[in-house]
Amino acid sequence: MRLANKTVVITGASSGIGRAIALLFSTEGANVVAVDITSEVVEGGAPVIDALTAINPRSSFIKADISRAGDVEHVFKECVVRFGRLDVLVNNAAIHSATPLLETDEESWDRVMAVNLKGAYLCSRAAIGRMLRQQIENEVRGRIVNISSQHGMISAPGDFAYGVSKAGLIYMTKQIAADYAADHIICNAVAPGKILTGKSGRAVEPEMLDYSRRRTPMPRLGRPSDVANAALFLASDEATYITGHNLLVDGGWMAA
Repeated sequence: MRLANKTVVITGASSGIGRAIALLFSTEGANVVAVDITSEVVEGGAPVIDALTAINPRSSFIKADISRAGDVEHVFKECVVRFGRLDVLVNNAAIHSATPLLETDEESWDRVMAVNLKGAYLCSRAAIGRMLRQQIENEVRGRIVNISSQHGMISAPGDFAYGVSKAGLIYMTKQIAADYAADHIICNAVAPGKILTGKSGRAVEPEMLDYSRRRTPMPRLGRPSDVANAALFLASDEATYITGHNLLVDGGWMAA
């Protein structure tokens, strides 16, 4: 119960990595506010709110577009009204454009940046604004965990806008950490390697999977639970004297 009685907002929580984080955090005692633009589960199964309330009846789901400031403000206002405090924000929501530079049109670029970067900026701004007014508990007022990617540090083949957005998120992690450490607000990131989330499409085409397997030293590709376990550590009081860090969960991808 490493998150007992803590309130956590998780974006992109309906499917994949976000869903795994939400369910693990709930199992560890958190009051989870799951946020997504849809309740549809990409990999199939019950809506995340059904799975969450089976663990903790105090869980909630808010449908929101995190690229819109009004939606974001509604999420955090509802969170604080209901639970009185915000302990952790997990910026997980992200989309791809799956095109190299010359094939990336302006609309696709804008949408990726709106969700992956602007969304994290809006959520972090709203979260920190509330955390600053909270009492310090175990040396911390609040924590932010960003879900970045190894493709924020090396090229993302055929996914130009996504890679740029994740590089920006890694920088944002460091900037927030440095700016607010003195206020007892902690900001770290988890950088997944190739994670099999159950999604279909280009990410699981044979050539993409072959590329990922060749790049990954460990003998399997990642699972959403691998990322959730790392996020849990950074969200918990066990992560002491750590801020501005980008934790690789990549099976050795970046070491090879």
